Amino acid sequence: MSTVDAPSQARPEVGASVEARGITTNYLEAGTGRPVVLVHGSGPGVSAYANWRLTMPALSERLRVLAPDMVGFGFTARPAGVRYELRTWADQLLGFLDALGLERASIVGNSFGGAIALDVATRHPDRVDRLVLMGSVGVPFPITEGLDTVWGYEPSPAAMRQVLDFFAWSRDLVDDELAEVRYRASIQPGFQEAFGSMFPAPRQRWVDAMVTPDEAIAALPHETLLVHGREDRVIPLATSLRLLELVPRAQLHVFGRCGHWSQIEHASTFNRLLLDFLTQE
Repeated sequence: MSTVDAPSQARPEVGASVEARGITTNYLEAGTGRPVVLVHGSGPGVSAYANWRLTMPALSERLRVLAPDMVGFGFTARPAGVRYELRTWADQLLGFLDALGLERASIVGNSFGGAIALDVATRHPDRVDRLVLMGSVGVPFPITEGLDTVWGYEPSPAAMRQVLDFFAWSRDLVDDELAEVRYRASIQPGFQEAFGSMFPAPRQRWVDAMVTPDEAIAALPHETLLVHGREDRVIPLATSLRLLELVPRAQLHVFGRCGHWSQIEHASTFNRLLLDFLTQE
């Protein structure tokens, strides 16, 4: 296992790195205790830091929190010829656990990250302690205008503003300054080249490619927390309602006045909810 320096204030999104199934994976770490791995979503310019910057400090008070950049995103290497598909990301996550010597960890999957978490939990249930799926992909649904816009992003401040408008319910969270910051994040070297190749139109096929079969989901043995924003225009609430029907040991928390950013729009309540769930005996 190889590591680099811990994140600096100048570049908090760059942390340590490990080799995870041949992919040099950038990750952030904080806290001690039972391990939990946070798997980010698939927005343009996203990174573990962008997704989890408000979550990690709260969870790290009682847990060892690890947040990797999945291949194609953030500051993880983008090997030539890599196939951006569910099995690649799931194998990277398993390799990440192996590289850190973690036989078992709780996994929190956000959106696209939920599909990765579901795949790992169903194929390798012994590697997962507790499972949290937030606005999760992984069951069939007709692609929304919001998700089609997110995956079809072509870099410009205006296009990023449109993406952010779909993500957030609260207009207080979305302004031109944020759009400019996120736009600049999306055009760092290699970022858009990878992102633009992941989900070409027609994009319904990529939703379908991330589906875990119902029978596999219904066999999950894990305590599972489902979280969704009632006004989510990217991943419909119906996906979490379907998961609630399928997962035997599931509970669902729905945030009203909330879009696809429950961990940002309701950060304090979200953090308490996760911490209580993940630390239960």
